[in-house]
Amino acid sequence: MRRVVIIGGGAIGSAIAYFLNRDPQEEPFDVTVVERDFSYTQASSALSASSIRQQFSTAINIEMSLYGIEFFRGLGETLRVGDNVPDIGLVEPGYLYLASPDGADVLRENHALQKAHGVDVILMAPDALQARFPWMSAEGIALASLGLSGEGWYDGYSLLQAFRKKAISQGARYVQAQATGLQRNGRVVAGVELDIGNVLQADVVVNAAGAWAARVAGWAGIDLPVRGRRRMVFSFSCPDTLPGCPLVIDTSGIWLRPEGRRFICGFAPPQDRDRDDAPLEVDYRVFDDFIWPALARRVPAFEAIRMTGAWAGYYEMNLFDHNAILGLHPDCDNLFFANGFSGHGLQQCPAAGRGVAELIRYGEYRSLDLSPVSFARILENRPLLEKNVI
Repeated sequence: MRRVVIIGGGAIGSAIAYFLNRDPQEEPFDVTVVERDFSYTQASSALSASSIRQQFSTAINIEMSLYGIEFFRGLGETLRVGDNVPDIGLVEPGYLYLASPDGADVLRENHALQKAHGVDVILMAPDALQARFPWMSAEGIALASLGLSGEGWYDGYSLLQAFRKKAISQGARYVQAQATGLQRNGRVVAGVELDIGNVLQADVVVNAAGAWAARVAGWAGIDLPVRGRRRMVFSFSCPDTLPGCPLVIDTSGIWLRPEGRRFICGFAPPQDRDRDDAPLEVDYRVFDDFIWPALARRVPAFEAIRMTGAWAGYYEMNLFDHNAILGLHPDCDNLFFANGFSGHGLQQCPAAGRGVAELIRYGEYRSLDLSPVSFARILENRPLLEKNVI
């Protein structure tokens, strides 16, 4: 039985663990998942805003999330363990992208690609936008793109736990420890060193370490352009309701969506202020100085909002092109990478988990060809440019 050690027990690592032994008719793997914190206090899976969309500008991201929504819709039965049927609370109100005159052409280009891949999305002129969402100001908007189905949000922590429990039911072992090194022997990694003093012998090792993935790669002498970048999420209340509110991406770069009877929002900071491994502390000044004024300009009812809370989590940001890095590095024959999702990890974990499991078992992709996000593009300096980054 081949021994697989997965470093990182978040949604990505747990999805891979599940897919490796999904088919009881195939020879099982001996799967061990190393996770330093079973409470997942700092895990991106637990701290994420947990959304899914198909409004991307690259075919591979569209296809990965199309599979993601299909998987999420049937997740209860797929990941059930006995009488325990998981529920991630999936809702599909859609994504709404707003474009200024400068961004309208890009939105049209993206729309054409999305429609070619079967995405249920429409373009709206400002008057149609105002008619559909009368609570929204169309000032400065030249064009809008709305997903009619297949886009929305869910509970990321419940998703993580569903994958984890199903993987355990299939025989995976979760070890609470921190990986501290790799034992590399020529072109293979023979073992994973743990802080509890032992070494896990392995035939296959998977780096699913999220924001800390570059450190793991470095133990094998591989440069991985992934860094932990802090993202803050603010929650707020509003006296008014916004009927039919989707997840809105404003021209200011701020996103917002309803969360029960409240709202949550966030944004990506400018690159010159986006530090590596910033502490998970919230800068509350950002809400008053930047977010609140922009929200009030877009939704007049938000003049009367009140911030009710905030938290921070890490994006595992791929600094090369903000897309996932999956598969082997040519310098090592058995160290697989599943990193750099740059905020898309939860929605892409079903496709990534299935794909990496196929690579490990068969040596090739059999369901969806994920080679566009292989290490080769980085080594050959061929960035996969995604225009719709949040």
